[in-house]
Amino acid sequence: MTSAASVRTARARRRDAAATRDALLAAGAELFAERGYDGVPVTAIAQKAGVNKAMINYHFGGKRKLYLAIVSATFTEIVAGVEKLAESRRPAPEVLRELIAVVGETATRRHPHFCSMMLREVVAGGTHLDLELIDKPARILGAVQRIVARGFFATARFRERVLAMRRPAIKPPDAAAYVKHIQDLLTYGLAAESTRGRRRR
Repeated sequence: MTSAASVRTARARRRDAAATRDALLAAGAELFAERGYDGVPVTAIAQKAGVNKAMINYHFGGKRKLYLAIVSATFTEIVAGVEKLAESRRPAPEVLRELIAVVGETATRRHPHFCSMMLREVVAGGTHLDLELIDKPARILGAVQRIVARGFFATARFRERVLAMRRPAIKPPDAAAYVKHIQDLLTYGLAAESTRGRRRR
């Protein structure tokens, strides 16, 4: 029969293991964001986490798998949130606003080093990511596209009536063109906001 002391010891070990994993994830995220994947030696991660560098192999199987674990955890959280929103029957503009809030909350507040890590990864051409992980951003974009397309189709009858009254008649754009227009509008809008911010400074 297992003694109470051995149960307490096992629980303490599990808590220590979880604390070590969390410390490595936090240290890795901060350092990868500051220096990029190639600029961070395992000794630096271990030192910042306050553990032996062998713990990186023990808990994650090496530096790259630690890196993937950090990125995957954030993307998994974002994907779960946006795909749930994509199934909502609420008006598309309302859902898109909430989607932006969910992504912002997850990628900046809950995981504050994620955006810097991803910017560095984009510059590196995504060379440190595997195919399974690269699929996650595609799923996020797919969810956005479904929401935008649903909003587009929901107003189809009204648009057709308005456009039919024009002389000459105007053919409504197809869904793909509409989605691309919204994507371009958001992209250029963000760029313009960034430019205005630089001018103010």
